[in-house]
Amino acid sequence: MPLLLAVLAAVCLVAPGAHASRAPDTGPSPAWHAPVDGAVVHGFDPPARPWLPGHRGVDLAAPPGTPVVAPTSGTVTFAGQVGGKPVLVVSHGELRSTFEPVRAHREVGDRVGRGDVVGEVTDETTVLHCSPATCLHWGVRRGEAYLDPLALLGLAPPVVLLPSPAH
Repeated sequence: MPLLLAVLAAVCLVAPGAHASRAPDTGPSPAWHAPVDGAVVHGFDPPARPWLPGHRGVDLAAPPGTPVVAPTSGTVTFAGQVGGKPVLVVSHGELRSTFEPVRAHREVGDRVGRGDVVGEVTDETTVLHCSPATCLHWGVRRGEAYLDPLALLGLAPPVVLLPSPAH
């Protein structure tokens, strides 16, 4: 019984107001695949609170010119500059993928299928982000919550709830 209470307490402490989470653990989805074939350079590391620093996506190794493909079907909903970086957003129903730095090959409103080329990795600002290599930053959001994109591929480590320390 004490263990059950500890687990319930941990869930109650984590769930309210959570702004970063892992995608549901449903195993790999054949509907999703990585936007580039590069290795993970920097994994998902969400902040404890939305205003704190963290890494709200994954960085995948990709040299400039690497084609970026839609990880699943969707609609291009943004293609432009954000904070001086070229960003592309593809909405997939309740989820949306963000890619940077990406030179868009599609326009806002274009429908894309899984695997369709949507842009290419540029070398703009990547020197600062993944120095000395270049990479693609891939983020996924559901509403205001950031998800681990690798979970959609079945590659993210499982979330483990630990009991809170006794007071």
